[in-house]
Amino acid sequence: MSGPEYTSLPATDVDNNMSGNIFVPNTPGSDENTLDEPISTTLMRDIKAVGSKFYHVIIPRDGSLLLNDWDLWGPLILCTLLAIILQGHSDGKHDGGPQFAQVFVIIWVGAGVVTLNSKLLDGRLSFFQSICVLGYCVFPLAVGAVLVKMFSLFGLKKGLIAFIVDFVVVGLAFVWAMFAAVCFLKPTNNPGKKIISTYPVGLFYFVIAWLVISQP
Repeated sequence: MSGPEYTSLPATDVDNNMSGNIFVPNTPGSDENTLDEPISTTLMRDIKAVGSKFYHVIIPRDGSLLLNDWDLWGPLILCTLLAIILQGHSDGKHDGGPQFAQVFVIIWVGAGVVTLNSKLLDGRLSFFQSICVLGYCVFPLAVGAVLVKMFSLFGLKKGLIAFIVDFVVVGLAFVWAMFAAVCFLKPTNNPGKKIISTYPVGLFYFVIAWLVISQP
């Protein structure tokens, strides 16, 4: 009675099966190894990718770029910008507004809660895809925060007129952010639960808008 026969593979076949390459993710037609490319090339590619996503938020249309090639660079930049603009300085008599870390927590935890709600309602996006979309769509509110701060710095004193101007600017930014987010998220939500999936998104941007319009 003979034992089982074993067939050995050539060393070249084993090497080919075990070898691999690291390519640029989500880049169609890319066959170049990026480990040896200059840092400036990598940075420029990432900057162009982030800028392209901002463009999709400015003019909401096909959301495949945000959904398929997600990243967190844009949301991090916007969150940092908002935290710098909105951080308050208490003078001992009045509350100076939220601090830097508080703005960070509100935005990131809020986006996480909205994403968790979407997942519980059978949304088809992954956790980080949803965070990416919600974060990039904060862009209109970040623009609104910059404008409101500029109005304050260039002499538009706090009063009824200033409040009306700030309200209109932030209101338009809120509608813009909501429209962009809904354009990207609506096709991925459960058809029977779209309203209950969209409501937390509106609440998330409303809280950020309130922080912007109430900044000191």
